[in-house]
Amino acid sequence: MQSTTPQSRLHANDLMVSFGNQTILPNLSLDIPDEKVTVIVGPNACGKSTFLRSLARLISPQGGEVILDGKDIRKRPSRQVARTLGILPQIPNAPDGIRVYDLVERGRIPYQSVLRQWSEEDGAAVQRALELTGMAELAERHVHDLSGGQRQRAWIALCLAQETEILLLDEPTTFLDLPHQIEVLELVRSLNKDLGRTVAMVLHDVNLAARYADHMIALKAGTVMATGTPVTVITEGTMRDVFGLECKVMTDPVRGTPMIIPL
Repeated sequence: MQSTTPQSRLHANDLMVSFGNQTILPNLSLDIPDEKVTVIVGPNACGKSTFLRSLARLISPQGGEVILDGKDIRKRPSRQVARTLGILPQIPNAPDGIRVYDLVERGRIPYQSVLRQWSEEDGAAVQRALELTGMAELAERHVHDLSGGQRQRAWIALCLAQETEILLLDEPTTFLDLPHQIEVLELVRSLNKDLGRTVAMVLHDVNLAARYADHMIALKAGTVMATGTPVTVITEGTMRDVFGLECKVMTDPVRGTPMIIPL
């Protein structure tokens, strides 16, 4: 059994998730450090997205629990969870013809009720989210007319409009070219550094993960192979054990973070 540090707001205890006869996460215990950027890496089908979706209560585990603010997340009201924790799925789909502003407005749904309709506070939250993501000037554009990077920023704006203190991002750079990947990751880092958001995200590119992470988790077959700072996780031994990759680990000349060079 892996140990967990219960001081953080979000952590998993002995999480077990199976689909059919296949166990994806066998008794996984992990901590998401507060006000840090945590990046989860590992080979395809190792349980990264399953873990993230379990943290967001999108998947119900067969065993164990996800703890949010000291309480099992399954026992919390849905609106309360949605005001605390926001998730960007791997491949989000926007309705045809929807404008950026209308998409971002949906982040305020957890605050709406019969007794509380749309307010100036909701409008201000949407405007702040658009401005933080650099999407204010594109608010009237249709989402499907945007570039890949702009679309991702629009979806992140939706998450920001929820005004949650915890963000879960499942491969936010999927299908983006390198400049747009950097654009999105710089935005994520600024949300963490400037606004104190706790971020956990799945990335495929280990070098980019090492550049932008405060904390890293390396998974293989649903098991934690390494966790800690990029320096402690990105080692030649870990890359061999997790990915089956022979490599050299050097220092990134720009950021000073670990950088792998495949052999």
